[in-house]
Amino acid sequence: METETVVRKWGNSLGVVLPKELVAMQNIKEGDVLSLPIVIKKADLSKIFGSLKTGENSQKFKDRAREGWGKD
Repeated sequence: METETVVRKWGNSLGVVLPKELVAMQNIKEGDVLSLPIVIKKADLSKIFGSLKTGENSQKFKDRAREGWGKD
């Protein structure tokens, strides 16, 4: 099972909360040792769209994107 959670500050440390559905499904108990693959997902769209300097208006850019522009 895959799930997403948010890292939160707890005192001087960082922690994550496991959803209760995941805990129940995996029968996770306090004291269990978990191995977690870490994948950081960040979506700051202002940086992405702010960096697109194509020289064309936004409507033209959206039309090209809908047509599959950039697909190989």
